[in-house]
Amino acid sequence: MISVLLYIKEKDEQSLRVIERINKIKKDLEFDLNIITLEESSDLFKKYGKISPVVKVGPYTLEGDTDIDHLRITISAAIDRDRQLTDVGDANYKKRLNSGRNFTKFDRVSLWLSKSYIWLIALFLALYVGLPFMAPVFLKSGLNLPAKAIYLIYKPLCHQLAFRSWFIFGEQTFYPRALAGIEGVLTYEDITGQTQINIREAQKFVGNDTVGYKVAFCERDIAIYGSMFLFTLFFILSGRRIKSLPWYIWVVIGLIPIGIDGVSQLPGLATSLPSWLPIRESTPILRTITGTLFGITTAWYLFPLIEESMRETAMILSEKKAYLSNRQDETI
Repeated sequence: MISVLLYIKEKDEQSLRVIERINKIKKDLEFDLNIITLEESSDLFKKYGKISPVVKVGPYTLEGDTDIDHLRITISAAIDRDRQLTDVGDANYKKRLNSGRNFTKFDRVSLWLSKSYIWLIALFLALYVGLPFMAPVFLKSGLNLPAKAIYLIYKPLCHQLAFRSWFIFGEQTFYPRALAGIEGVLTYEDITGQTQINIREAQKFVGNDTVGYKVAFCERDIAIYGSMFLFTLFFILSGRRIKSLPWYIWVVIGLIPIGIDGVSQLPGLATSLPSWLPIRESTPILRTITGTLFGITTAWYLFPLIEESMRETAMILSEKKAYLSNRQDETI
């Protein structure tokens, strides 16, 4: 037997008229009528409040003060469809029917996740971008083992080159290569005595009490994930109502600058190059700017899309929960 779901607002004249019409149809057709009051769920009220009463039966949806003929035709079509699918023995159809009769643990977890996912993302980003700063803190405190553990964890995630990383507790916050051309600062070559860059040594170098200790994440990654974390907070404060950034703006502002700045400095890591090939080294400011642009635009593009999907999931599960709760109330 099919179920007819009727979403109504309390003390609403249109809703009362639709209920009366459906009850008349029940004298001729066999179906279950489940009336769900929108005031019981804020999610349902947001979706159906302005268009109620709403009738949902099978794949069909009717909105507003629907006349009795339209209601009868729609319900009859849903009944015929149900009979056809049942007679054919559609396994997927039966599976969907059975899954709709219980609000499972998976449903509960999915509903919670669809409403809380952004807080989980915020927590993950906070830990992801914050933990690398604990490595130099541990080294400064003489706790070498946990510091080494953090460097090891982030090693597959970041190059950890000392001349492209931030330092804390030292004379400077960064020690760029001489190739970067930043005047008035100690370079990586100055603090290590190296005349030719050794990539592996630059990765292993974590600093000392004089120059400070290296953050386990490079300057660009700090900017990327730090800006994504800040956008996450702003997205939450906005009520998750920010619309997705157009993809072409993400490409132009977020992807192209970081691509140019990052790729153009790759030849500078090679040990032998033709003399005619131009080489360059980016600066902490450029890495931070391009990383921030990429992080913000990526989050701006993705998070609203994720939110749209999660809202739809939450709505489906809220409807299922309200329907099953209503049926339990009728049984009692």
